[in-house]
Amino acid sequence: MSEPESFDLGDLSGLADGDKTFVDVGEYGIVVCRVKGELFALEDNCSHADTPLSEGRLRGYNLTCPLHGTSFDVRDGTHSGPPAYTGVPCYKVEERDGVAVAIGSSSDDTDADGFGEVGGMFRTR
Repeated sequence: MSEPESFDLGDLSGLADGDKTFVDVGEYGIVVCRVKGELFALEDNCSHADTPLSEGRLRGYNLTCPLHGTSFDVRDGTHSGPPAYTGVPCYKVEERDGVAVAIGSSSDDTDADGFGEVGGMFRTR
């Protein structure tokens, strides 16, 4: 079994509770949010409309897409419902010596409800 992919997110000690930031790594980048003192990281791309989630609003554990209003739980990437048809990949975040690192991706854990999956139905609304 191979090591999970990891991304250096830099020093995020200045990221205040309730704030988010974009880190330019990977295909879409990663949006990192701090909620109740804990860091969470998601792929910065709405599963519905290829829109940067980092431009959306963070309220509690929910990050809302600025285009159509679907929200994603920053803890696990699950979505609140249509128009998104699936969640988004999220990453475990560890802080090591003042530097945050995003590890792996839980893309296998994102709402596998058969919609948008290979062999499943494709729902856009």
